[in-house]
Amino acid sequence: MRIRIVDAFTDRPFSGNPAGVLLLDSFPEDAWLQQVAAEVNLSETAFAHPLPPGGEADWALRWFTPTTEVDMCGHATLATAHVLHTTGTATGTVRFAARCGILSATAEPDGTLTLDFPTSSLTRVDTPEGLAKALGAEPVAVHDTASHIGDLVVELRDEGTVRALAPDFAALAVLSGRGIIATAIADRPEGAYQFVSRGFFPAVGIDEDPVTGSAHTALAPYWSARFGRDELTGFQGGARTGIVRTRLRGDRTLLNGHAVTVIDGELHG
Repeated sequence: MRIRIVDAFTDRPFSGNPAGVLLLDSFPEDAWLQQVAAEVNLSETAFAHPLPPGGEADWALRWFTPTTEVDMCGHATLATAHVLHTTGTATGTVRFAARCGILSATAEPDGTLTLDFPTSSLTRVDTPEGLAKALGAEPVAVHDTASHIGDLVVELRDEGTVRALAPDFAALAVLSGRGIIATAIADRPEGAYQFVSRGFFPAVGIDEDPVTGSAHTALAPYWSARFGRDELTGFQGGARTGIVRTRLRGDRTLLNGHAVTVIDGELHG
């Protein structure tokens, strides 16, 4: 069985966010999917199979962390679309049926892929007790996305504060539904990117996710409102980093980036 490892939201190997991708004829038992994801041991492993023609989607798509299935994942969707296009399995726009609804990925002339995801709603909340201590930084503002992706978006003072974070992951695991997205305005917003972020998801088995596409469905409306424009670029990551270009389209958010296949092999099991 063919398995690929794809670095997403980057144009060079060993950067961005790696995801496992398996194209199947159908979905086996959930226990097997979870075992494979645990063996791959990346933030997410994506499993996809083709759907009958004429429906609202072309492929069924699921994502698993090493410990659980998740409702939405951007980088593994980008990785799956990359595999479909680079292998000639698909061209143009590919539609995916996922737990969070119908998603799509479109191949662009410049070699990038654009994902079409639902925009996350944001609700201002009080800073949860213990959050500042667990992060190691005092929040400027906290917003909840519980009705959508289940993260807390935590604005911090500046880019340097975000980059320097060394959280207490055990403490963070009990402070949100899915994870914590720490973010700040870029030091030079007139430059290559306008905001920075890091994503921490210990509650679902991922201490830090290098480049979280789904988080940008909340970061895009958050920072677009601040900048007064619909198109922005975000920089995410700690040890590994990547770039996500965002376009806000009302209840949909477009996420654009590159992807690179770094491993193409056989899965035995």
